[in-house]
Amino acid sequence: MLSFVRIPSFFQPRRSFRRLRSFHLTPREVQVLQARQFEQAKAKNLSGQSRDENAVVLSQPNPIIIPSNFVAPVRGKTVVIFALLASLFFIASISFAFLGADIDEPYFLKALNTAAEQNPGLVLVGENVDVDVDEPSVGVRWSIIACGDDFVLPGSFGVHGSTVCGLPGSALDIYVDSDDDPTASYDPEAIPFDKESGHRRSIQNLVQFDSDHVLDVHEARLYPFDTYKLSSTIRAISKSTNKSVPISRIVAINIVSSFDIATSDLESYSSNENGTRSSYSRDFDMNIARPPTARLFALLLFMISWILTHVTVGHVMLAKRLRGLKAMVPHLISSAAILIAIPQLRATMPDAPGFDGVLIDTIGYFPQMVIVAISTIILLLMIVVREFDKGRQSTDVQEPLNAQIPIIRCTPPNGHQSSILSQSSSIPHSRSSSVEIAQWEMQRMLKHLKGQYVFPPVKPSHRLKPSEDNKNHGHRRVKTMSKIMEAGEVSHFSDSEDDTWNPNYSPKSQRWSKKSKPKPF
Repeated sequence: MLSFVRIPSFFQPRRSFRRLRSFHLTPREVQVLQARQFEQAKAKNLSGQSRDENAVVLSQPNPIIIPSNFVAPVRGKTVVIFALLASLFFIASISFAFLGADIDEPYFLKALNTAAEQNPGLVLVGENVDVDVDEPSVGVRWSIIACGDDFVLPGSFGVHGSTVCGLPGSALDIYVDSDDDPTASYDPEAIPFDKESGHRRSIQNLVQFDSDHVLDVHEARLYPFDTYKLSSTIRAISKSTNKSVPISRIVAINIVSSFDIATSDLESYSSNENGTRSSYSRDFDMNIARPPTARLFALLLFMISWILTHVTVGHVMLAKRLRGLKAMVPHLISSAAILIAIPQLRATMPDAPGFDGVLIDTIGYFPQMVIVAISTIILLLMIVVREFDKGRQSTDVQEPLNAQIPIIRCTPPNGHQSSILSQSSSIPHSRSSSVEIAQWEMQRMLKHLKGQYVFPPVKPSHRLKPSEDNKNHGHRRVKTMSKIMEAGEVSHFSDSEDDTWNPNYSPKSQRWSKKSKPKPF
């Protein structure tokens, strides 16, 4: 089966009046106009080409005019193939984002070279920052690095791609937040050599240490616009001289999986009771916030959840206008599916906090679940109420709306009794069952087959009394109309009256007498 796809035309404007020229131009004028357009197009083509004396201008046919509303038939199979190719092309295009991600320069190279040029000495590099909002705490993994020829251990240059930075040349003890016990100890003599190259190897457990810090969570309830702050101080003591070693720089990674981290450091010191400087230290401040992409996706999921909530309210409003039970079932199924989907959408928010009453849950998740649950319950109760009403209507006996018209039966003089078919049921009404309607139709059909619908009515006294021999032979419907009128036979013409005998009927005048004219019921 062909599906039609509209292909836009690039040969003429959309609102072209070319198709209307046949209404106000004669055929002769149309030919002249087409010839003029052909000459203009030919002159335009010849102006751009080199004119040769021996060039021969060939006549070209009239240009084909493609209508602006041109529709090209395309098979459904072709549409599916193009859609599949477009999907594969899109997937391949976004997959190129993984290529070339590791060819950039080392992350800390620029900061290390700057430190070596401006302030050589001990440098602490935060290679990993683990933010745990639920704890709440921040864990940082530090690398001990020295920049400058006077501070670097020989044979250890080239840390993080920097040719002027390497491992420290002296043993150190690192203290975090003025702890009494050192958080980490560094011994250059424990650093092994590479047998082939002769360079020092950087073993992580020998040159790295972890520090845990308490996180300020005063704005945690503002997810996804929550921000956190961390302040800490670090000092280094030389094992050989037992004096503090100045730390020239503290840097840390600024992008992790769920947060953006901005780190700033400054030089500090501590003094004795007499006011003299006892040791040097380095302080750093970390500002932690959600990345813009995480905020965007969280807000989109928040909006989608509210839209689905409004859809359930619309289901209730639409279900009130419906009468059948089957038409309400899809609305109930959709509301139940939304009731299950909203918690899943809440769980898919990037690094979302628990259900602890944060702002996005107070104005989003909790009222959404309440509204959707109430809407689903209302739909369920509406179905139950209508189901009970339907069962009650099917069990109760409904009285007919139209009262049965009384039937006047007259016994014929010859003792002829009324037919049992005259005792028909009442005319079916709008609430009659299919069985009642079928019985009524069957009785009407039996009356028709037995000849009780014969026109015109004649005098009953002229009815031909069948003999006993011919009583069971033949049917009066096989007689002609003239014989029926001569014999005086008449059949019941109404659906609710029997054959009657009226002596006041005059066959000559073919009308009822004024005295005995029957009154309407």
